[in-house]
Amino acid sequence: MPASPILAPVIVLVLWSLAMMVWLYATRIPAMHRLGLTYDPRRPSSEFLDRLPPQTRWKADNYNHLMEQPTLFYAVALTLALAGQGDGAAAALAWTYVSLRIVHSLVQATVNAILLRFALFVGSSIVLLALAIRAANALL
Repeated sequence: MPASPILAPVIVLVLWSLAMMVWLYATRIPAMHRLGLTYDPRRPSSEFLDRLPPQTRWKADNYNHLMEQPTLFYAVALTLALAGQGDGAAAALAWTYVSLRIVHSLVQATVNAILLRFALFVGSSIVLLALAIRAANALL
């Protein structure tokens, strides 16, 4: 059985999430050393995070965001793939979702422009809704 086209954007978003994780640690660890910070698991994590520069925290915030709503994307995309509906418009929507999430990541991790981030988030949410409706139509 050939792979469903919708699986390619799924893997790209997984790889992007892992790239963000690397970027997070590539900035956090040097910032910790520069500031002389040591993480103390007995203290609230907010005390540690509040001492990091905002530009460093933005990467971690985005990595956390990639562990939130995209989990719905993965479920919907896999559902469409298993239902044999992961090609054509569904694959195009999936690529659109992934593209918007990557741009959202780059904005949040670099300049953190809130209104632009929000617009990208809303756009990706609308695309995700369209994918979910396609999956519902395929199954229900």
